[in-house]
Amino acid sequence: MAAVGSVDVELEVMVALRTFLNDEDVVVRDELDNNLASELPTVQVQVAGGSDDGVRLDRAFVDIDVYHRTRADAIALAAEIRGWVLTQLRGSTTESAVFGRTGTIARPAVRPYENTELRRVGATYEIYCHPVS
Repeated sequence: MAAVGSVDVELEVMVALRTFLNDEDVVVRDELDNNLASELPTVQVQVAGGSDDGVRLDRAFVDIDVYHRTRADAIALAAEIRGWVLTQLRGSTTESAVFGRTGTIARPAVRPYENTELRRVGATYEIYCHPVS
């Protein structure tokens, strides 16, 4: 159960990212499917830690991993998502959340993955947000 005044950052980022990628055939989810190779490209969003002020402001570290058929395609989609996090997510509002400052903790880079049918590129972002008043 979420604390009073907190936001489900993982869910809110996934919903906002789906809206941003609405023209593309991209799956956005928090958990990977067992048949991942048949659902490419897939973007996985997971909160990897962070902190809060105990009242209202969340500072989340969010991992965003891109799974795609080729390394080049994964790198390109990860770069597009990074641009969105740093320019469009910052200052935006959903029905439940207001996103403030955003930044890159670890820029998009190739991350190992055991399935050779696909490639993985991931990044970690710092995202400040609070509930809509």
